[in-house]
Order: sequence, then C-alpha cells, then structure tokens
Amino acid sequence: MNYQKELEKMIAGLERERRAPKLLLHSCCAPCSSYVLEYLSQYFQITVFYYNPNIYPESEYSKRIVEQQRLIGEMPAKHPISFVAGPYEKERFYETARGLEQEREGGERCMRCYELRLKEAAVLAKEGGYDYFTTTLSISPLKKADKLNAIGKRLGEEYGIPYLPSDFKKKNGYKRSVELSAKYGLYRQDYCGCVYSYEEARKRLGRGQDPQAE
Repeated sequence: MNYQKELEKMIAGLERERRAPKLLLHSCCAPCSSYVLEYLSQYFQITVFYYNPNIYPESEYSKRIVEQQRLIGEMPAKHPISFVAGPYEKERFYETARGLEQEREGGERCMRCYELRLKEAAVLAKEGGYDYFTTTLSISPLKKADKLNAIGKRLGEEYGIPYLPSDFKKKNGYKRSVELSAKYGLYRQDYCGCVYSYEEARKRLGRGQDPQAE
C-alpha cells in the first residue's frame, strides 16, 4: 500500500470540508518531526507527544526533549502546535525488550518498542478527544512503513481512535528533514535511541567513539 497516497486522499477530504482535525503526533526527536510538522500543520491542529522510554542514556533523553520543544517554539505553522511530554519509563522499555537484547536493529525488539510507544499515544489520543494519532517514525529510511502502519491501525481499532496512515520519507520527506535540521541548527543523533542501537553505533564508528559526540 502507498501510505502517502492514502494520507493525501484524507487530506483532500479535509480540505473540502474546510476543517482542521486534532492530531496527536508521537515524535521520536526534533529532526524527524521537523518535516512532519511543516507538512501536517497545514491541515491539522497538532499536539506533539514525546514518549520515548527507550532513549539511552538519560542525558540523551533530556537533550532530545529540549530540542523538540525548541523546534516547536521556533517553527512557523498555519495551525497551532502544542507539546505534551510523556514519562521517562526506561524500566518499561527494558521489560519490553527482555529476551531480545541480542536482536539486530530493525527486528522484533524494535517492533515491540514501536508498539509500546504507539500504544501510549493511542491511549492519550482517545482520552484527550483527538481525531487521529500517528508517529514521525516512518520518516526514517531505516523504518518500515508497512510495519508501523500495521501496528498503528491495530492499536487504533483496539482503542477506538483512527490512526493516520503515513510514510513521511516519501516525496523527499527525509531529505527535507535534513534541510530543516540544518536551518534550525538541530542536534542530530547518530543512533536510534536505545542502549542496543547505541552499542551498534559504537561498533560502527569504532569502539572508542561515542555516538553522542557525532
């Protein structure tokens, strides 16, 4: 399925109705959210939900959340963008990843991590009376949009809140996120976020190097 085309069909319908629904947007970091916010804020009233208990170490978590808030404050938008921070429940992530510590990035451990974060977004979206929820994660060339959309759709049906289909890397979305990151001077990390991806990045860069220093 072409999720970008599905999204464009939905947006065309909203424009005909002349309404801007409330969207809860789970965000993993400011760079990934940059293009998504630029694009979707034309059509939705967005609340950015920063819920990422997978992030390691805590200093990295703090750095990313500050950058996310700074971007929202500096980026112009047609419709309002607000911010909600979820709790830093790192033990919840480790429990989710238990038994899958040796999985390579992109495997079952990552699928469970996506589900953990999207589930929290679905619950908050339902409780908050939002019209839709979605995530910025599909902008990454390393993330499989079909897996993310399948998880989001299933959780949306379970909690009674529509999941907004997406594949934000389409239409040069990832390239635009790099451009916006440079424009706003955003900190761009060199690993996905968890301790396991951190260690993989260390191996990739050379054991003595710290991915956070990149």
